Amino acid sequence: MDLPGLTYRGAAIDDVDIIDRLPMDLQQLLAQRNGFVAFRGGLHVRGACTTPAWHSLRAVMEGPESFAERYRVVKRGDVPFAQNVFGDQFILRGNAVQRLDAYADTLAPIAADLTGFFALVQQDPIETLALGHLAQFEGSGETLRPGELLMEWPPFVVEGSEKGVTLRRIPVADRLEFLADIARQLRGVADGTKVEFKIES
Repeated sequence: MDLPGLTYRGAAIDDVDIIDRLPMDLQQLLAQRNGFVAFRGGLHVRGACTTPAWHSLRAVMEGPESFAERYRVVKRGDVPFAQNVFGDQFILRGNAVQRLDAYADTLAPIAADLTGFFALVQQDPIETLALGHLAQFEGSGETLRPGELLMEWPPFVVEGSEKGVTLRRIPVADRLEFLADIARQLRGVADGTKVEFKIES
């Protein structure tokens, strides 16, 4: 598999115990390359590693910051193996790949298996990975570094964001916490409800 714009390659596997909990096709992928960041930051596939934390599969599968703890639709056996430029997750449930809408706390099927997912990524990376926004960000002379995701303002979940957003890069952990916090606050809120966002440093 040859994906363009590689900016990070995971080091050798050093979290052997997590491997047995992964579907076989993901095990085989990580045996070849222990995760990576491709499309200049547009796609991050996590690795079986202890550090860095932003690249670790175990970090998103276990503990209080796992996706199973943060989102109602994610189960403990799910594997959040990858994310796009904004931190929407691609999750393996069995062999099937589902996409987590991090704001809405919903899952949608995207591919029958890992092979189908990467075929989709290669066929239509702009739509699958939201690369149009990455191009907008890079057009301002910025680049996304490994360990960073894009943050948009106003959030895409807010009416008016379709008219345009400003973009900046932030650490992965900060972006994922922001998304989880918004998802928690919006649970049970009906579409069209007026909400107020308060920004705290």
